[in-house]
Amino acid sequence: MRTLVIDTATAACSVALIENGLVVARIHEVLDRGHAERLVPMIAELPGGGRAQRIAVDCGPGSFTGVRVGIAAARGLALGWGVPVHGFSSTALIAAAALAAHPRPALAVVLEAGHGEVFMQSFAPTLETLAPLASLKPEAAIAAIGGLPAVGNGVHRVLALNPSLDAAPALPDAADWRLLPADLAALPPRPIYGRAPDAKPVPRGVEGLPQSATVA
Repeated sequence: MRTLVIDTATAACSVALIENGLVVARIHEVLDRGHAERLVPMIAELPGGGRAQRIAVDCGPGSFTGVRVGIAAARGLALGWGVPVHGFSSTALIAAAALAAHPRPALAVVLEAGHGEVFMQSFAPTLETLAPLASLKPEAAIAAIGGLPAVGNGVHRVLALNPSLDAAPALPDAADWRLLPADLAALPPRPIYGRAPDAKPVPRGVEGLPQSATVA
């Protein structure tokens, strides 16, 4: 079965076609912004316009906007093609790639979370989670990391406080989806935000705003 994999949860905008565990084609770019504008042309550049028998999409954690862009595109294509869509986690994807490249007893994934925080989750070599996903201040993340090696696009925040940590930058790559075990490669396709959204409902009775409006 051919799978189209979409990853826009972080600064990486990445797509891949994977069939029978092999990468048929991949495009991976690092963008400051513009994932929504770049994603569909990237998919169109893949063989067959990216057409596949199923779709997998990174559901986060990561950028709120990036997560929504990827899921919306995946759901739209799945509806148009009449194929199923599955989700996966950015932390598990990065852990799978890092552990495949350098096997080790355990690993912490540290991703940018905004507001001066990082998303953190630790994994065993089997990709079993050793701690739940959390959004932490860098000081708390360092304590949670302990002596584990760390990877992710948020490691610069912990290295700024403790340069002696074993930490390396990394971003998700859609092509690494093939490294995920079956249960982690087919999660429900809904956002994994890692913390509550920044937008808050407007209190009832605020003059001049509809009751359904939100404010940052």
